[in-house]
Amino acid sequence: MELSLPAFGSTGLEPYRLTGEPVAQGTYSPATSRLAFAAAHVVADPLADNSPGAPAVIDWEHTLEFRRHLWSLGLSVAEAMDTAQRGMGLDWKATQELIRRSAAEAPDGRIAVGVGTDQLPPSDPQLDAVTAAYEEQLAVAEEVGAQPILMASRALCAAAESPDDYRKVYDRLLNQSSRPVILHWLGSMFDPALEGYWGSTSLDAAADTVVELINDNVAKVDGIKVSLLDADREVALRNRLPEGVRLYTGDDFNYPELIRGDNARHSDALLGIFAAIAPAAATALKALDDGDLETYEKVFAPTVPLARHIFSTPTYYYKTGIAFLSWLNGFQPGFTMVGGLQTGRSLPHLAETFRLADQAGVLTNPTLAVDRFRQLLRVSGIDA
Repeated sequence: MELSLPAFGSTGLEPYRLTGEPVAQGTYSPATSRLAFAAAHVVADPLADNSPGAPAVIDWEHTLEFRRHLWSLGLSVAEAMDTAQRGMGLDWKATQELIRRSAAEAPDGRIAVGVGTDQLPPSDPQLDAVTAAYEEQLAVAEEVGAQPILMASRALCAAAESPDDYRKVYDRLLNQSSRPVILHWLGSMFDPALEGYWGSTSLDAAADTVVELINDNVAKVDGIKVSLLDADREVALRNRLPEGVRLYTGDDFNYPELIRGDNARHSDALLGIFAAIAPAAATALKALDDGDLETYEKVFAPTVPLARHIFSTPTYYYKTGIAFLSWLNGFQPGFTMVGGLQTGRSLPHLAETFRLADQAGVLTNPTLAVDRFRQLLRVSGIDA
């Protein structure tokens, strides 16, 4: 199949012939050698007012069907994370319903949910209010029996004046949680409002605070998700963690090497890109379970250029690429997002996403994908 695509990095159209071989679909059991969470997006109701600033209206049928797809591939779901547009269109009322609906369908132990403070107004947060907001969301996670992920908080970053302020909030939350939590360190490339998280703009000093927090609360910390897009820094932190505490990679640039690991330790996975490359991720993890590193590398290698493109600067618009591939692959009826975020990437950027997805073998129905991209071109005023 061939179609004309907008050129990436220049103007005009250029012919593109699909060459990728879709990764085989199948049903998988969860991997045994690694824990793997896919951070799933939400599908917007195309008939609702999902304009910027409006309350989110979700297409529940397709949102939940996508999660069933991830579970069928053996992946666990990280629910209501930044991939689901926390802080970028998904409000707390819709988030609560998302958590409850998803948890009600999740296979036992295969869901973790984001616990944050995004119900707070943006102006002048105080530490007590930040703590109370976290506690409200933690109660929802406890109510549905899901593992909590204590998300990095814009409000805490604004309110805290020192590492000690972070310790006050996190120590209290960890003491209250009935089960071990996943901590969450999200770099400023994902959210500029998180610059200086853990009380310092020095990542080395921030890492010291994190390690101290974990060492003092080992029984209450399952692991920490790290999204800094810096493999060396992740490995260094991983090697400092107490025995039994996991490092969940959130590095959408370097995940194959970090999940594979070294002679000492490996990273588990909690990744937004896994929602876009789910069949490839499931196949690669099965190969890793089988000790087949050749297949592991072969399957994952072509997904990395796609991931690096989807998560390119400005990184926080990566959600647009995730939803775009979901639409191309038939998991949602339209390319719409809450908050109107489908406008977050240009047509040439989306065309390059299409090319790289083909080459990575993650266009599961190439005929449908070509037809839908041609629809997008026509809507954009391009007859190709």
